Amino acid sequence: MDCPLLEARELTKSFPGVRALKGVSLTLRRGEVLAVIGENGAGKSTLMKILAGVQRPDAGEILIEGQTTRIGSVHEALSLGIALIHQELNLADNLDVAANIFLGREKRRFGLIDKARQREDARPLLEAVGLKIDPTVLVSTLSIGQQQLVEIAKALSVDARILIMDEPTSSLSSHESENLFKVIGDLRSRGVSIVYISHRLGEVCALADRVTVLRDGANAGHLVREEITHDAMVKLMVGRELSQFYPHECHAPGAAVLEVQELRTQAHPAHRLSFTVHGGEIVGLAGLIGAGRTELLETLFGVSPARGGTLRIAGQTVVPRSPLEAIAAGLALVPEDRKAQGVILEMAVRDNLSLASLRRDQRHGLIDRRRAGEIAREMIASLRIKTPDSRQLVLFLSGGNQQKVALGKWLALRPRVLLLDEPTRGIDIGAKQEIYRLMETLAGQGVAILFVSSEMEEILGMSDRVLVMHEGCITGELARSELSEESVMHLATGSGRSAA
Repeated sequence: MDCPLLEARELTKSFPGVRALKGVSLTLRRGEVLAVIGENGAGKSTLMKILAGVQRPDAGEILIEGQTTRIGSVHEALSLGIALIHQELNLADNLDVAANIFLGREKRRFGLIDKARQREDARPLLEAVGLKIDPTVLVSTLSIGQQQLVEIAKALSVDARILIMDEPTSSLSSHESENLFKVIGDLRSRGVSIVYISHRLGEVCALADRVTVLRDGANAGHLVREEITHDAMVKLMVGRELSQFYPHECHAPGAAVLEVQELRTQAHPAHRLSFTVHGGEIVGLAGLIGAGRTELLETLFGVSPARGGTLRIAGQTVVPRSPLEAIAAGLALVPEDRKAQGVILEMAVRDNLSLASLRRDQRHGLIDRRRAGEIAREMIASLRIKTPDSRQLVLFLSGGNQQKVALGKWLALRPRVLLLDEPTRGIDIGAKQEIYRLMETLAGQGVAILFVSSEMEEILGMSDRVLVMHEGCITGELARSELSEESVMHLATGSGRSAA
């Protein structure tokens, strides 16, 4: 058999508290499209960053044409012909197309940048990716799809023979995606090898010669061309047992507390979202990266104004234009990034816990220190926040206790609706279970909970119902009796769309 162009053997990589890769192997042949798929957190991005020299593995080896190779930097990867095209494009908007293609490797004459030569050399590269534009135009004037092709031309300018594409169509229109697929087919026919990462399984079926599936940082299986089907990929992606440490009990739902009708978000204004969450109900919001889940919660909370639609909280019609108005209506949001948005790390636990209720508890326009102390003691006790005292800086708490502080400041307001965005991200298993118990307790008290999670086990283990999103649209609603990893993934990847 021909020697593989690229081979990764038993790659491992750990970060503090997380083992991202557990002996992952991968083979890439000349002139093929290899799709790498898996759920959020499966290890895809870490693997690609290692191959592109962004990160170094803790163990394992990488071979190029059968020779063991050390890829210690992005520069070394490029010298080997490996280029990574990130999901977030890495272009300078204020420069023209030619300057972007040769950025960091400028053509020079007498020590000065030779702009004329750059523009001339850029033309065949743009033609190679089917981009019929003048290399003198500013990147800021191009569509996202055109910018994606500029990135590919940039990679070809270093004679890349291996292109790693991370979610390349996530921001493209259907027409732009079709154009990209034609370019990929042309590159493959010219011997360029492509590693294609995507959550869109329909694209994988159409493009891939082979599929490598990762699950929980390890290889879950491989599929050759004739084996690639939607069902086969989903089965490999989700083939693990549901953990047993979820304390969920089904609660009889109360009256409708959150009613959303035809809501249009800034991120996905073409889709109208409608759903209801009842008191005492825990509703999971599932979907893959870029599905629009966070944007939905931020719209409900007034962080991003709605483009249309109505909201009813406990029977009262409201249109939150700011978080203050959302809070007044009885909503609370615990954001995904707790360190940047959920807590103030340099402030004490007591001060963080009283932040959301300052307006309510003020006295003559001043902070009521006595009341702030009472809130802190109550929340530290009820949430079992591990801290020497309420004056400890949040910076020095564990991730799980920081998350409890982020929750506690809202619980002091006794919200009707609790919006949770990735409530257990980055915390240990013991702290996760405490968060789950807290969710159960709040639901038992009649709070309506809508939570986003990228952990399938969490969605299945804690939800009374699940709403599934795909590209800004609610593609289906699943009752607890209908929940399975397969049913969620079918809807999350745009298949089996119901009339939700």
